[in-house]
Formats: sequence, structure tokens, C-alpha cells
Amino acid sequence: MALGTQQNSTTLRTPESNINYRGPLAMVTTLFFMWGFLTCLNDILIPHLKAIFDLNYAQVMLVQLSFFGAYAVFSIPVGWVVERVGYKTTMVGGLLTMALGALLFIPAASAPSFSLFLAALIILAAGITALQVAANPYVALLGPARTSSARLTMTQAFNSLGTFVAPWFGGVLILATAAKSAAEIARMNAGELQTYRIEQASSVKLPYVLIAVALIVLAVVIGRFRLPHIPEAEGGHAAEAGTHDSILRHRNLLMGSLAIFCYVGAEVSIGSFLVNYMHEPNIGNLNLETAAKFLTVYWGGAMVGRFIGSAVLSRVAPRVVLGFNAVAAALLVCTSMATNGYFAMASMLLIGLFNSIMFPTIFTLGIEGLGVLTGEGSGLLNTAIVGGAILPWIQGFIADRLGIHHAFILPALCYLYILLFAIKGQPNNPRMATA
Repeated sequence: MALGTQQNSTTLRTPESNINYRGPLAMVTTLFFMWGFLTCLNDILIPHLKAIFDLNYAQVMLVQLSFFGAYAVFSIPVGWVVERVGYKTTMVGGLLTMALGALLFIPAASAPSFSLFLAALIILAAGITALQVAANPYVALLGPARTSSARLTMTQAFNSLGTFVAPWFGGVLILATAAKSAAEIARMNAGELQTYRIEQASSVKLPYVLIAVALIVLAVVIGRFRLPHIPEAEGGHAAEAGTHDSILRHRNLLMGSLAIFCYVGAEVSIGSFLVNYMHEPNIGNLNLETAAKFLTVYWGGAMVGRFIGSAVLSRVAPRVVLGFNAVAAALLVCTSMATNGYFAMASMLLIGLFNSIMFPTIFTLGIEGLGVLTGEGSGLLNTAIVGGAILPWIQGFIADRLGIHHAFILPALCYLYILLFAIKGQPNNPRMATA
């Protein structure tokens, strides 16, 4: 998966046949649900850890920096692993790695230590990265080529189902205990502060133990399930001799990678700040537990939008749908920034509906026409998910200086770039390769 070498990959598809892939597809779809669930649970951890350790916004955004930074570190190495051991083994390994990360929340909460929480999140994210790198292309290959986009959009809808459920789960089990204000914490002596932190941090133990058990069970089930073997896609396939090219020469792919960076960064930034945003007196004035439940509207909108989008995209050109959604999302962000109260809150929550089709649409458009470079192009797009690490931290930096209300200018700019990609992007030219 090097960026500029002789290519040893081909654009691969399973045969156009009458084989029924519904069972395997349903099994793999559970993985989309799990990583969506765990990714969204970070939005609950952020206000919880911020209160426990008395962090500012930039500091607490290290949660997302650690989590999504794993994509930049592990995506390409995991791609090599997939080529050598196959999709199924990589999925099982990813689930077990996630379970290990979840179990590490127990010592992190017992200490309690913000650094240990970050370490646990990195390991958890490494496992999720393995699932992403293996499951996305596997779904695309698991059936006829003509329906690959529809399959990916539909499975992404179940990813959104995970993000829809997570805020309720986290709000009940993690944010149920009332956090003290910064003023109350400042009046505590060292012993009282340590006791308070231990009591508050202990609320993450049960949820993450349950998650670890579920991941281990799922790893066993996947390991025993007879997923279709796709030997042509799992290394050892014939090279296309004499083909030399680099993914860095394909402008559309590079634009698409930046669009993925912006989209994930914008979506994660909004989700990460929403609980605290709705907690603000001039917005919703909600307590943290109640605000966490409203977060399901944001992620639920993405889920509903993906089910709707899978039908719309079969009738309307993808770039048109992407451009429309980018404009709508940017306008909603600006509306929320320009207003207060429940209207500002509702405007921000509605953005989830328009986020819905962005990732699968950008991903599909980004690799369009890559030919033998499709595998490497997919790896580059997956690496661009690191936007979810960098942009929330930048927004936290802005929020600490300008206030959380005005910090949302960053995702608004991200949506405008996605609009640019929808307008200016063109299919990659597979004839660029030179012997």
C-alpha cells in the first residue's frame, strides 16, 4: 500500500451470481453497529472527563485526538495485515483488541488517571481501525458490483444506529451521577478531590465491562461464522505487469481525502461539543444527563438520512446530493451560531440528517475510476479519518478563546469545502498510469 510504487492490486469484485450473501452481510453489519456505538460513546466521555479532571476544552479534546489519531497510525499497517491474513481474521483481531481497550477503562477509572483513559482509547481505536479497514471493502466485494454503493450506504445506516443508541446508554450509566461545579471542586482539599474523582470515574467501569464481554462474544461468533472467502482480494493476486502510478497523481482522490478529513472532523467536532453546548444557559440550559439524551437526535438523524439517502442516491447524481447536503449543513451551523435558545439547539441537532450520506458518497466518489489503485486509494481515504482527531482539538482551542457558541465556525468551513469537492471533483483517470 505504498504511495508510489509498482502496483500489485486490482479492482476486485465477487462474481455476478445468484449466491445469497444476506447472512454474511448481516453478520458483518453488526461490526458497523459496534464501532458506531463505541465512537459515539466518546461524546459522553468528554463532558464526564472534563468535569472529573477539571479540564478546559482543548485539553478534553485529547480524547478525540487520541481516538481518531489511531486511524492515521494504524490504517496502512492494518491494510498490510488484511493482505496477509484475510478479512475475517483481521475482523476477529480487531474485536479482541477493542475488548482489551475496553477492559483497560477499569484501571484508568480506579487510578483515576486521564492519561490511562487516553491510552485505553488508543487501543480501543486501534481495534476499530482494523474493523474499518477490513469491513468497508469486504462489504463492497460481498455481492454484485452494481449494488456496492447501496450496500455500503445501508451498512453505514446501522453504524448510525449504534451512534443513535450510545448517548442514551452512556447518559444513563455514565452521566447519571451529578458532577460538581468548578467552584465546588476548587474548594476541595487533595483528599476530598481524589475521593470525588474515584467516585465519578467508577461510573465507566460497568458499561465498558459489558462492552468488553459483548466484543469477545462477537469475536467468537464471527470466528465461527462461515464468511465467504474472497481469495482474489486477500493477497497473492496477479500483478498487472508494467503498470506504474501513484495515488498522489490523482487530483480527485486527493480532493476526496481532504473532504473525508473535513467531514469526519466536522461531524465529530459537532458531536463532541453538543452536550456542553446544550448545557450552556443561553442555549438549552440542560443538565449533562438530559443533554446526552438529546444527542440521540443528532446521531438518529444521520441514521434516518442514510436509509433515505440509499433510495435518493439511486435516482439523483451523488455529487448533486452531496452538494445539497453540504449547503444545508453549513447553513444550519451558521443559523445556530447566529441565534440562542432552543432554536439554536434544534438547528445544530438537525445537522445530523444532512451528515448522513456524506461519508459513503465521498468515499465512493473518491475512488471512482482508480482502477488498479483502488486498494491504495481506499487506504488513503481511511487515513483521512484522522480529521476526527485534529479538528475537534482545534475547535476546543477556539472555544477556550472565543466561546463554544462561536467555535462552530470551523465545521461550517469544512462543509463549504465538501461543497467545493462536490462541484469541482471529477472521476479519477485510470489511464494516467504509465509503463
